[in-house]
Amino acid sequence: MNTKFTKMNWKVLENSNQIEEIKEASHNKLQLIFKHSTRCIISKMALKNFENDFLLHDVIDAYYLDLIDYRSISNEIADDFRITHQSPQILLIKDGKVVYNESHESIDANVLKEFV
Repeated sequence: MNTKFTKMNWKVLENSNQIEEIKEASHNKLQLIFKHSTRCIISKMALKNFENDFLLHDVIDAYYLDLIDYRSISNEIADDFRITHQSPQILLIKDGKVVYNESHESIDANVLKEFV
């Protein structure tokens, strides 16, 4: 992962086995997946805005998925959670299920406070 992501303590999602780990962990702590396309300016802007506004490090584990390198994992996430793939996209997972998802310019870290 690029070192410019220093504002957040991202957990890098790079193995499909992590999907089950995320689902299991979501029974104790909210889990978030940020699906990011490194080739898309909208995705870059959404990521920057999200990182600037995200203040829930203590209550949400945040995973970063590079869609260019790991598109197959994104497809597995879409199938597993029955969520249409978007880019960029955030998924908030609680008790093994997606309780909130948003994409493109609608990604807003402040909305996540409603789920805490």
